[in-house]
Amino acid sequence: MDTHRLVLPGDLNHYGFLFGGRLLAWIDEASWIAASLDFPHCQFVTVAMDTVEFHHSVRDGTILRISCEHEKQGTTSTTYQVKVIDEKAGHHPIFSTRVTFVSVDDEGRKRSICGSP
Repeated sequence: MDTHRLVLPGDLNHYGFLFGGRLLAWIDEASWIAASLDFPHCQFVTVAMDTVEFHHSVRDGTILRISCEHEKQGTTSTTYQVKVIDEKAGHHPIFSTRVTFVSVDDEGRKRSICGSP
């Protein structure tokens, strides 16, 4: 699943670069949406995000593509590979990570994942 984000002035730090935390929030949201579409009867919470390493800086006006690909599924968890690419600058990722979600019930307890992507 792909989604896009336009980097706006409110997303920047005082040096004019994208806040890292803003990008992490977008990645968390995009991968949660992918998991929720793949497993519509599950409630997911983020349990882990692997390596957080920014490869390139991002400026105002940049169009980012956030690509989420299902990587693996366990009994109660599922993991997505996420790549963030500057659409105009080429196809080299500016950021990549794996995000893992756990399926929970209404009380927040782990429960089995039903269905498959």
